[in-house]
Amino acid sequence: MASIKITKNNFEEEVLKSDKPVLLDFWAAWCGPCRMVSPAIEEIAMENENIKVGKVNIDEERELAAQFKIMSIPTLMVLKEGKVAAMAVGARPKKEILKMLQV
Repeated sequence: MASIKITKNNFEEEVLKSDKPVLLDFWAAWCGPCRMVSPAIEEIAMENENIKVGKVNIDEERELAAQFKIMSIPTLMVLKEGKVAAMAVGARPKKEILKMLQV
């Protein structure tokens, strides 16, 4: 399944009420490291049906970025049952992102 664009309007349904772990990618179009990690994020979304992958554009979704106190991007976060289970700031290789999901 492809990644989902997460907004304040679908956040509760897609993330908080998800029955699967959710990998959130907080990113922006102008961010070089975000563009570097994006292909790995999309691969993870396509290869793993047991997780949900969401992308939060911090320029469009300032409220969500503020809610999670995002100071640097990319910030990757794994939420399980609506709670943050793992978090990493900065570009990471696919292998490290997958390890985050095993928390």
